[in-house]
Amino acid sequence: MSSVARVTEVIASSSTSFDDAIENGIKRANKTLKNVQGAWIQSQKVECNDDGEIKEYRVVMKVTFVLDD
Repeated sequence: MSSVARVTEVIASSSTSFDDAIENGIKRANKTLKNVQGAWIQSQKVECNDDGEIKEYRVVMKVTFVLDD
């Protein structure tokens, strides 16, 4: 048996951490996509406020999911 997978880009954020941003992105992808198999992180970025404190952690990830037959 063979399968076909697709990859889609997801951008997610968190005010807490990169790990939390990744979890948010995967949870949200699972609401829309079936058969999510994994993801790889393409980039990480932080947004800072005027005082130089981190206000948001952002990730761009590629989510892989298997297409139904």
